[in-house]
Amino acid sequence: MISLRLLATASLLAVAMTHGDHSPSKKPEVGEDADWITRHMAEEHHIADFDGDSFFTLHDFDGDGFWSVAEIERTYGLNDASNDDLAAEKRAAVAPAVLALFDADKDGRISRAEWRKGFIEDGKTLADLGTGPGHHGDDEYEYEIHHWEKYHDENTKLEDLTHPEDIEHFKYHEELEAREEAEEQARIAREKLAVVWDNVPVMFRKVRSQL
Repeated sequence: MISLRLLATASLLAVAMTHGDHSPSKKPEVGEDADWITRHMAEEHHIADFDGDSFFTLHDFDGDGFWSVAEIERTYGLNDASNDDLAAEKRAAVAPAVLALFDADKDGRISRAEWRKGFIEDGKTLADLGTGPGHHGDDEYEYEIHHWEKYHDENTKLEDLTHPEDIEHFKYHEELEAREEAEEQARIAREKLAVVWDNVPVMFRKVRSQL
């Protein structure tokens, strides 16, 4: 059974969607011959109108003006469960392939200037490296953009959340909530069992200090 807290979460998600706090709810249609970047933006961000600068900024996850190896791998979805079974050699080849195209000064990262030079001026792009569309959001984002926006909207009732994806999503949160509750109860129990040194009689404090 879904907890009241999670039911409230589902309701808040629907409300947030109506206020435009998330990406456009309609996934843009792209042709089969679209390049990986275009398909990624449509699939992962539901964005059709973008330029090189906006793409760089969107995937500069720490906002430092560079793409690190970790950010390149995240952009390609290597941190997502969908790529858990990706062969190690294919996983290891992703960042080097991108750096080879855009890292002009060979410092192991891609600056905005290097990206502009390669993508905008030279017409280079990010290739499809066999990692899927590049899922790189957290659990809530991926559920929202790949399932909620496709099958639900602000008119969705709680009893309508019966798709396998809905059940799996809320089951995950139920388990997470249960773990958090168990950890909190364990913490409280430990605190109750802890010895308060100031309450220990002086004679026993002396015995302990001699051990």
